[in-house]
Amino acid sequence: MARRVKPSLYISVDIEADGPIPGPYSMISFGAAVAGQQDTQGYAPADPEAHTFYRELRPISEDFVPKALAVSGLDRDRLIAEGSEPASAMAEFSAWVGEMGKASGGAQPVMCGYPASYDWTFLYWYLLRFTGASPFGHSGCLDMKTLYATKARLPLRAVSKGTMPRALLSKRRHTHHALDDAIEQAELFSNLMAWPGP
Repeated sequence: MARRVKPSLYISVDIEADGPIPGPYSMISFGAAVAGQQDTQGYAPADPEAHTFYRELRPISEDFVPKALAVSGLDRDRLIAEGSEPASAMAEFSAWVGEMGKASGGAQPVMCGYPASYDWTFLYWYLLRFTGASPFGHSGCLDMKTLYATKARLPLRAVSKGTMPRALLSKRRHTHHALDDAIEQAELFSNLMAWPGP
């Protein structure tokens, strides 16, 4: 008897941080958008604006890198005063991911990012540090840069968005607002999933 393969629910996540690694530095905002779902029959894109999540977070450390902070345009003093507590924000996010999985018929959530390595590092660290668990497990992560390199048959380090065919890219601007960028990257992901390669 064949083993039933569970579908995957791809959730595009973008984070903004005030330094290069979590712990000494802080994730100051993150956004997520449901990109689509894949089963053994193929991939079905979703409207990336239909199901989204966004939070701005209180910093967890006094240390920050001014250049990194400047990328997001967020005011650190305002975040200290008004940002969400990381524990509550990560618990709310985990619950949202669970709801999205249930709404999709029990599909297993997979975080996707461009590049995923940076965003996943902060997201996974924050989930484990503040909730003790990750709704994506320890490896439910897909890197769009690797996906493109594999389909294009290019070395990974030769890949950037500038090397991609324009038709694959979202028409949205990359604003460094975490939710805007998560939605933009969800569109890129769906285009990559549909792309047969060169």
